[in-house]
Amino acid sequence: MNDFNPNRYAVIHEKNPREIVMLRGKGCSWRRCRFCDYHLDSSADEKSNFRLNKEQLLKVTGIYQKLEVINSGSFVDLDEATLSLIEEICKKNHIKQVYFECHWRHRNDIADFRRRFAAHGIELKIKIGVETFDALFRESYLDKGIGTDSPQEIAAYFDEACLLFGIPGQTAESMEHDIQTGLTHFERVCVNIMQENLKPIKPDPRVIDAFTKKLYHKYIEDCRVDILMENTAFGVGGVVEHA
Repeated sequence: MNDFNPNRYAVIHEKNPREIVMLRGKGCSWRRCRFCDYHLDSSADEKSNFRLNKEQLLKVTGIYQKLEVINSGSFVDLDEATLSLIEEICKKNHIKQVYFECHWRHRNDIADFRRRFAAHGIELKIKIGVETFDALFRESYLDKGIGTDSPQEIAAYFDEACLLFGIPGQTAESMEHDIQTGLTHFERVCVNIMQENLKPIKPDPRVIDAFTKKLYHKYIEDCRVDILMENTAFGVGGVVEHA
């Protein structure tokens, strides 16, 4: 993906103010989701990844004492040099809270990762892309790879849930149920409106219209709900157009 050059650092000033960096790792090890091609933003060259990641991490100032780290997979897909630099940057800038992403299949790595950062007085918040709490739809259609239909079990490992709306088959009622389930079991919910990419599942304009008309205004002011109508709404990222 030599022609993919997104913005990788931004500052989020509203709801949950924090800095955010989009780093690059070896890529999601699941890679089976029928709606996601984010794993294309990856490289097997750890030295190249670290150079890119270091450039972005050195922009972090600690302005809000919170940092979100996203990448095309889970925190385990980042190289060790990058993880060590994140620790150093957090200590240097007095960052007390860090957000990371993780796929369900790496849930058993989370506890040790929390302890690693807690040793420096840094609290971790771990986010999972659950997409929907309708387990049958999620696994038979989206092929998400989450081996439980229990929101409580997922919440035992993860602090926040990301939802994906705009998928064919969703309704205003199903999306409302997903948001309410997320708010019941998790600290925060991030709603992502699907963007067309290289994968076979395409966004349904009718579903997006239903969300916009019936749910957007209900939740846009909720301090526990982030809504990304575009995948660049946090100031980083973009749609992958060429693999």
